[in-house]
Amino acid sequence: MSSKTKVKGSSLEKRRKLVESTATFGLLLICVALVSPFMNPEKIDFLKIFKWVFSAGALIYTVARVVNVNDPSDSSRMRRLRRMEFWAGATFIVGAACWFYNEGHLGPYAGVLAVLRDTIMFTLAGALIQIIASWMIVSRAKKEQNKAD
Repeated sequence: MSSKTKVKGSSLEKRRKLVESTATFGLLLICVALVSPFMNPEKIDFLKIFKWVFSAGALIYTVARVVNVNDPSDSSRMRRLRRMEFWAGATFIVGAACWFYNEGHLGPYAGVLAVLRDTIMFTLAGALIQIIASWMIVSRAKKEQNKAD
């Protein structure tokens, strides 16, 4: 292995770690924003604050998943699995849009569950996509590593 390949590989690993850290931060924002309104469901003002936190988390997560962290030697299956993580971010963004829409459509007297119903559904769908993609990426990486050895 040449020194240029080693430098390129370490640069790719640094980028992967940064992307994973950024995506994790976005997921944490989504989690905090989704749970916080239920801590005090009588205060509807929490919805106005945390819809922006949720939206920021969804955007941060999605942008992190758009960044290319594929190695040129990765298989096409691995590339597709990494692309699958983007779709989890897309569902989080749709969930954020539902939060904005439902809050404006249902009015200030709707309950927390009424406003967050669709957002929770899309968040669960995105989480499921993310979990499946993560499992499949780890499994595929192990298979490809065993083939290389």
